[in-house]
Amino acid sequence: MNSIITHLILYNQYLLKQISQLLLFIAKYIPLKQWAFNDSHSPEYQKFKVDRLPKIFVSEPIDYEFLLAYYQHKYGKMVKPIKRRSQNTVAETVKCPRCGAPHQYIFKNNGTKGQYLCKVCNERFNETNIYNRPFALRCPYCSNILVAKKDRKHFRIHKCVNPKCSYYRQNLARLPKDLKPADKHKYKLHYIYREFTVDFFKMDLHGLPKNAINFDFKKFNPHIMGLCLTYHVNLKLSTRQTAHALEEIHGIKISHTMVANYAMTAAAVIKPFTDTFDYRPSNILSADETYIKVKGIKHYVWIIMDACKKSILGYQVSDTRAVGPCILTMRMAFEKFKSFPGKALKFIADGYSAYPLASQHCKQEKGWDFDVTQVIGLTNDDAVTTEYRWVKQIVERLNRTFKYSYRVTCGYGSENGSLYGVSLWVTYYNFLRPHPYNYWRPLNTLDAFKHADNMPAKWQILILLGQKTILDMQKKQVV
Repeated sequence: MNSIITHLILYNQYLLKQISQLLLFIAKYIPLKQWAFNDSHSPEYQKFKVDRLPKIFVSEPIDYEFLLAYYQHKYGKMVKPIKRRSQNTVAETVKCPRCGAPHQYIFKNNGTKGQYLCKVCNERFNETNIYNRPFALRCPYCSNILVAKKDRKHFRIHKCVNPKCSYYRQNLARLPKDLKPADKHKYKLHYIYREFTVDFFKMDLHGLPKNAINFDFKKFNPHIMGLCLTYHVNLKLSTRQTAHALEEIHGIKISHTMVANYAMTAAAVIKPFTDTFDYRPSNILSADETYIKVKGIKHYVWIIMDACKKSILGYQVSDTRAVGPCILTMRMAFEKFKSFPGKALKFIADGYSAYPLASQHCKQEKGWDFDVTQVIGLTNDDAVTTEYRWVKQIVERLNRTFKYSYRVTCGYGSENGSLYGVSLWVTYYNFLRPHPYNYWRPLNTLDAFKHADNMPAKWQILILLGQKTILDMQKKQVV
């Protein structure tokens, strides 16, 4: 019995030794951090990265009389006023902005260049001292105060201009050796922080448009409106083709303008139900953006979908490819979670820098801490793209499906029309469209559809559900 135990102990020690040797081999020859691409350290890709958050310095003024008494108590010596030996006197109006010490305790620290030094609290200051501000942003690498450089549509850019900053020097050393000094501006070298000036988490995502008509039918009935939506959305016919089909097939004379009004109003009413439905999403999301035309001008559609269940969780339409609509799309998608999964969430996107910046802002404002995995390029050149290429292909296939139904519109006539046109298509995709993934059934099953035997009736039920959702939202606002 003792010999068996001794043999097992020796064998266990042998296995532990082999495991330690394998770990050393892996740590030395196999990169464990697969999130970094081979070209991610290139200075050309530095502009697509998002720097970490800055340090926030909150000024805390103190009383110089308290400091003088403290020095007297601790060291047994008084801090005497300055005995000036030169003619560089300090004006009587100059006081230390931190402790309030008068000019008798103030040095001219650099002659006539405008910097002062307080003998009591050892604070250096000038006319633009940080104690004149409620708080100051500092570089996380060198603790230098950031300087506001540019104002964009949704944020203000702060930059660290310290030439001795370790971050700046590290990026400077990565530049090509044969680069001309005049071409350094083409690379991102300094630390940059974007301070958002718009609160994207207080915007109303479910508001009704002002130009929506009511459902007081004078000439037609709800069934005809359901037919209009069926031809226009399900069968991807334009408004003129829908009006022509209704006249040729059903003998109903209706103008294409009325078809557009029906679609606009139905989209406005159904949108709150689609946006607040409990999709029970998985922990793998995929994001992408595509473009559309509004009055002949390029606009962008942002989409976040559940890669496993295929439902669209968030969408936005914007006139720019800025980070603001990306944040709103993330907010719409993440509100579908009853409890946010945190680091367990796998968020897959392309190499556009708006996604890491939006995730940083979500973490800062709402505590949604998650990692963004970026699949860059069209070929699997690294372990990350090889593993998550299938997730990116799902949302790319969704974009093609959307574009197939969008082409018949020849573009949208207004920004509101584009948003509610996309929302109407999202409703169709999530609740009405048969999917091969779900055995040619809709992605989300509604109990209200049990007694609906045709598509116009299902559209009417969706409008009813949207009206109930709006009433519930209005009751919550009143309470």
